[in-house]
Amino acid sequence: MIVIGLTGSIGMGKSTVAAMFAEEGVPVFDSDAAVHALYAPGGAAVDLVEQAFPGVVGAGAIDRAALSARVLGDEAAIGKLEAIVHPLVAAAQRDFLEAAREAAAWCAVLDIPLLLEARGPRAVDKVVVVSAPAEVQRARVLARPGMTPEKFESILARQLPDAEKRARADFVIDTGGDLEQTRAQVRSVLDALREAD
Repeated sequence: MIVIGLTGSIGMGKSTVAAMFAEEGVPVFDSDAAVHALYAPGGAAVDLVEQAFPGVVGAGAIDRAALSARVLGDEAAIGKLEAIVHPLVAAAQRDFLEAAREAAAWCAVLDIPLLLEARGPRAVDKVVVVSAPAEVQRARVLARPGMTPEKFESILARQLPDAEKRARADFVIDTGGDLEQTRAQVRSVLDALREAD
C-alpha cells in the first residue's frame, strides 16, 4: 500500500484536496480532525493537556481558544503541547493505516499539516504538497473568523516556506485555479502512482 503524506501551509487548500482524494475512493486520515477528537469530551488529550495547562478545559473539553492564547508565540509551551498531542495522533495514524491495509486499499492519505516540519523519519512513501500563490493564501486565511494579520504571521513563522515545501515534494497540487483544475491534478497524481505501483 502506498502511503501519501499530504501537506501544505495554512490557507493553501489542503482540506479541499484531501476531500478530493476521498471522493476518488482513497482512505484519508485527517490529523486536524484527530486532534479535535482528542480535545473533545472524553478525548484522550483532555486530562493530559489540563494538567500541563491548568484552566484550558471547560465542559469536559479543551477550549481551543484558551489553549491557543496560552501557547501562541511561546516555543516552550508549544513544545510541551506537541509532546502530549503528537504521540496520540501518531497512534491514531497507525490504527488508520492498519485498517486501510486490512481493507486492501492500494493507497491511503495521511493529511499532516506539519509533515515536513516534523522531526524524525517520515512514515510516508510520497509527499504531496498543496500550494497556491501567496496573495491567494493570504486572502483565504484572513477571511477566516477570528484571524488577524498578526496571528497569520505567527502561524506562517512556524511553517516551512512554501518554496521549500514545493522543492521537497514528490507532487505539487496548485489550488490557485478553479476546483476542476485542482481535481484534475489529484487524479493525475493517483494515475502516476498507479502506473508506478
